[in-house]
Amino acid sequence: MASDKQIKSIRNIGIIAHIDAGKTTLTERILFYTGKTHKIGEVHDGQATMDWMPEEQERGITITSAVTTCFWKGKEIHIIDTPGHVDFTIEVERSLRVLDGALGVFCAVGGVEPQSETVWRQADKYQVPKIAFINKMDRLGADFWRVVDDLKERLGVNPLVLTIPYGAEDNFRGIFDVIRQKLIVWDDSTEGREFEEKDIPPEEQDNVAAAREKLLESLAELDDDLMEKFLGEEEIPEAHIHKVVRNACLNLDGVPIFCGSALKNKGVQPLLDGIGRYLPSPLDIPPVKGLNPSTGEEEERKASVSAPLSALAFKVQ
Repeated sequence: MASDKQIKSIRNIGIIAHIDAGKTTLTERILFYTGKTHKIGEVHDGQATMDWMPEEQERGITITSAVTTCFWKGKEIHIIDTPGHVDFTIEVERSLRVLDGALGVFCAVGGVEPQSETVWRQADKYQVPKIAFINKMDRLGADFWRVVDDLKERLGVNPLVLTIPYGAEDNFRGIFDVIRQKLIVWDDSTEGREFEEKDIPPEEQDNVAAAREKLLESLAELDDDLMEKFLGEEEIPEAHIHKVVRNACLNLDGVPIFCGSALKNKGVQPLLDGIGRYLPSPLDIPPVKGLNPSTGEEEERKASVSAPLSALAFKVQ
C-alpha cells in the first residue's frame, strides 16, 4: 500500500495544446529521457508511442487521450496526452476532471491559437494549476517574447519566465536558466540525452539578468519575505525562489514558463524538473466532493491512504 510520502511524489498531469503545437512530439521526448522508451517515436513517421490508434498513426494527430507513467528524479509522473483538434475537445474535458496539473504547449510561431485558448479556459474552469512550454523555437518566425505577451493578453496569465531561448529559428542553440543564470546546450549526437551547463556569454548577460530581475519583481508581489529581500537588494536563495514559484502555480497566481524545441531535443529536461518542482501532488489538491452511493449523502475525500476509495472513471479503452 502506498504511503502519503509516496503520494507526495506523484504528479498527475495532462498535456494540452492546439493541434500541431508539438504536444505529442514533446511527450515522446519526455518518455525517452525518463527511460520509459528506448527509441524516440516520431509523429511524422507514424511511430509515436502515444498515438496508438491506426487512424492517429495515419493522420499524425491525437484523436483520443492516452495515458502513461514515467519517473524523473524521484517523481512518479502520470501523463495524459490529450487531443489538440477542436473536434475532440470533449476528450480534453474528460481528462481535466481527473488531473492535478496541466502542461500547456504553445508554438513559438503561432502563439496562443484558438484551440489552445479553448483548452486553457477548460483548465481554468476546473482550477487546474498549469505550466507552459513555448515549443518550436527552431522554426522560422519563432518569437519567444511575443508568445509570452500573447499568454498575458489573451489568457490573462501572470508569466513567471524561468527559461529563455539562446537564439531562435536556425540559430536556436539552447536555453538560459533564469534563476541559476546559466546557459544550457545539448549534445545533438546523443539525441539530446546529454547537455552541458556553461557561463552566460558576455553579450547575453544583460538580457538574462533583466529576465531574472523581472521574475523577481513578479514574485515579490506574491511573497512578503521575498519582497523584503528584493527591495533590500539582498541575495535571495534559489530554494526561496522555487518555493514562491510553486506557491504561485498552486494558487493559480502565476504560470511558470519554459521554452525549447522538442523536435530538436532541446529544453525538455529543465521542463521535467519544472513538472516535478512546481506542479501539485494529489496532497496539494483540495478535497473532492461527491455522493456516497450507500447513503446518498455528500461527502468530502482527501487524497490519503487512510481514506476510503473514491474514484472517477474518465476513460474506457
